[in-house]
Amino acid sequence: MANGQWYPPQWPDRIRALADGTLTPVPPKRAATVMLLKDGPDGPSVHMLRRRASMAFAGGAYAYPGGGVDPRDDDQQIRWAGPPRAWWADRLGVDERGAQAIVCAAVREMFEEAGVLLAGSDPDTVVGDTTGDDWEADRAALVAREFSFAEFLDRRGLVLRSDLLGAWTRWITPEFEERRYDTWFFVAVLPVGQRTRDVSTEADRTVWIRPLDAAAGYDKGELLMMPPTIATLRQLTPYATAAEALAAAPARDMTPVLARARLDGDEIVLSWPGHDEFTKHVPTAQPQPRAPHTPTGGAPA
Repeated sequence: MANGQWYPPQWPDRIRALADGTLTPVPPKRAATVMLLKDGPDGPSVHMLRRRASMAFAGGAYAYPGGGVDPRDDDQQIRWAGPPRAWWADRLGVDERGAQAIVCAAVREMFEEAGVLLAGSDPDTVVGDTTGDDWEADRAALVAREFSFAEFLDRRGLVLRSDLLGAWTRWITPEFEERRYDTWFFVAVLPVGQRTRDVSTEADRTVWIRPLDAAAGYDKGELLMMPPTIATLRQLTPYATAAEALAAAPARDMTPVLARARLDGDEIVLSWPGHDEFTKHVPTAQPQPRAPHTPTGGAPA
């Protein structure tokens, strides 16, 4: 492997099955993930998790805190600060209820997997510390899905700070993958007074790392990543501060990126539009095992 691109061994067979019509794509589930940034002496760093090797999807790969949308978060009006739901619906390409659920998923997953919460007692504040026993009990209950994030906010009288999030990009898992996600990527800045904690049950390591250093580790084959992770890391490298990256988010194109597979002679070419570095060439037929050599006049050796 020349770099750290995550590439499951079953993909070639599934790509061939998709090409010959024997594989029916599963519908993608909505998900959200957050690139959490903080400033350092050499520029901003991003918070990343290494997924446990035992995970069925992208085991051993570095990623950001994230996960699936909870449908319970679209049916309850919550206290909301920042752009209105209609603005978010237009930005994310969904209806208003769906937009609320996606934004809730981004904020919830960051709290569940990193202990960081973008919410406050009013539209102008953010909680300063989420490390107490009562916070931990609520975080564990959210992980167990004992109540929705909307219910959590209501119980604590908190306002969701959507103005502290920036929608960055959107990627959809390829049609030949068994587990498919329609994922919105967000950017956020670590609130003053809060700190990340290694609390994710899906990760065996967490790091704060400069995007440039993480990308260099991927290029050397030292850090395993999925295409959207390394693509977004490269997109973060030009920014000198975390605030600059957050300010750049509203101008970013949110057209979904979906991998395509096409026939080209005796190969299937797998590509991600706009991201040529991830292109793969897969043989259309399974390589056949070489027959054992049979000496002239004798039995197989």
